[in-house]
Amino acid sequence: MRSTMRAVRLHGIGDLRFETVASPAAPAPGMVRLRVRAVGVCGSDLHNFRTGRWIGRVPVIPGHEFSAQVLDVGEGVDTLAPGDAVVADSRVSCGQCAQCRQGRPNTCERMAYVGEACDGGYAEFVTLPARGLLKVPADLPHAVAALAEPLGVSLRVIRRLDPQRGAPILIAGAGPIGGFAALLLDHLGYGPLYIVERNAARAALLAELAHAQPIAPDPAAVAGIAGAAGLRYAIEASGSAALFNFLVGALAGGGRMAMVGIFDGHPTVDASAIVERELEIRGCSVFCEEQREALELLAPLAGRLQRLISVDVPLERLPEEFARLLEGKSAALKTVVRI
Repeated sequence: MRSTMRAVRLHGIGDLRFETVASPAAPAPGMVRLRVRAVGVCGSDLHNFRTGRWIGRVPVIPGHEFSAQVLDVGEGVDTLAPGDAVVADSRVSCGQCAQCRQGRPNTCERMAYVGEACDGGYAEFVTLPARGLLKVPADLPHAVAALAEPLGVSLRVIRRLDPQRGAPILIAGAGPIGGFAALLLDHLGYGPLYIVERNAARAALLAELAHAQPIAPDPAAVAGIAGAAGLRYAIEASGSAALFNFLVGALAGGGRMAMVGIFDGHPTVDASAIVERELEIRGCSVFCEEQREALELLAPLAGRLQRLISVDVPLERLPEEFARLLEGKSAALKTVVRI
């Protein structure tokens, strides 16, 4: 085991640096030392870099969407062994608050995340508690395995939306979560699917791979897809106040929206429209058991998922990639770094 490793660390708002740092020591009891193989860039990583919303300590190594190989385990760990392929549960919940005791660890009152409360996967090595690691098939490509976390988030969104089969579903924002939600909905037999996405390359990919038809954010376009019954189901995955309000206006009476986009500030909404048309707005925070369920979907979706990701970014260029992603220039839905 080398004494140093390559890593990318967040030092503050807008300050992300590629550095050589000390490698983690041998694992303590209950802990596992990992060799990171692939790590994805999450929209929350970008948001934290830009706004500092979830900075708990600095410097810190971000990255919570990663696949890894077990190097060694601490005393008392009998569920994992060296060589096992794993992914991390991104949540660091307390297990003691009222929400955790009620079986809602995704809304923990003291929720923190890997890569914020502790070092994450933007590095060659990381040490984490064994209880937060999930085994994956050894033959699954590392870049695909790294998608277990965002796929779990997208599956949570679908559970919260709880659509009827055969009903049109409109997704605003076809980035990683919105795009993976479209892929899952198509795989699970829901739809027809429609997306509002300004990145034409992403929209075209999802039209091909998830059979999701791009439409303009226009009431006439919604009327054309929804028919006489009106639009009953929508997913807000953009974090755009304008698109959120568009969906509020587009939903028919009794319609339901699942919200997963991260917003800046406090967007204004037509609350009276929600009241008068009895709309349901359901927030979606991370996942409960959906990441474990998503692991079973990785293999059958692997071919399509690989078409939606970019894996040509080396770790040392990750700070530059953040700037490009914030400009919305990536044709891929997800940037994955091989390490």
